[in-house]
Amino acid sequence: MLRPRWIGMLLLCLVVAGVFAWLGQWQLGRAVQTNPVPPGATEEVQPLAGVALPGEYLPEPLVGQRVQTRGTWVPEDFIVVASRYNDGAEGYWVTGQLRIDPDVSATVGPTSVAVALGWAATEEDARAAIEQLEEEASAGEAVEVTGRLISDEGPLLPPRGAEPQTLTRMSPAALLGQWHDTDALFVYRPYIASVDPVAGLDAISSPAPVEGSGINWLNIFYAVEWAVFAGFAFYLWYRLAKDAWEKEVEDFEDDRREPEGDPEPATS
Repeated sequence: MLRPRWIGMLLLCLVVAGVFAWLGQWQLGRAVQTNPVPPGATEEVQPLAGVALPGEYLPEPLVGQRVQTRGTWVPEDFIVVASRYNDGAEGYWVTGQLRIDPDVSATVGPTSVAVALGWAATEEDARAAIEQLEEEASAGEAVEVTGRLISDEGPLLPPRGAEPQTLTRMSPAALLGQWHDTDALFVYRPYIASVDPVAGLDAISSPAPVEGSGINWLNIFYAVEWAVFAGFAFYLWYRLAKDAWEKEVEDFEDDRREPEGDPEPATS
């Protein structure tokens, strides 16, 4: 182990272990929230622009935050999302594109946010609500929307046999593909689940998020993993050095046991 080759290997393992230790410390820093959200903060209505920005992911402590914004509905962009449950009953959501008023927007260009407006038990009821909403949207009147800000659920392929445009996940990214007038448009990644139903729809069941403990145990698990990896780097150096030593000892003993040659036959 004192040979230059193995000392060099040890230095390399020290560098690798140092990187692993730094990663473990980074995970620990993320595991404990130094500035957690105060209890009940999600129930205080905040301006949308002060909670999130278009194009950015919603931090976990802010998921479910009640927000408020103002804008106008974009006609022909009311879309039905299937497989939505309300207090255990399966039904449909009616969603819309809210073009945010420039006075309350956090961007310098047109900005929109997806809004879930209400729940319907049947698709026919959802379509009827859309007809009424289209009439109101054509008037171009400004509306105020209050609801919970929720993360994108991610797009999902439609069920087999369903129409290609069928949506079963509340995903602003998927809705954006069906919206109109989207050139140079800023779009929020999360969506708003409105607390006030419209057009005869039922209110969406959206209870307050469960308050966490402020500790992310998954990050702590990752930190322990990095510590194990750092220890393994030293074990790997020890194991390689020991294997090389054992091979040299074995070769040395083989050389000692090797016969020097057959003796010459005696002559008379």
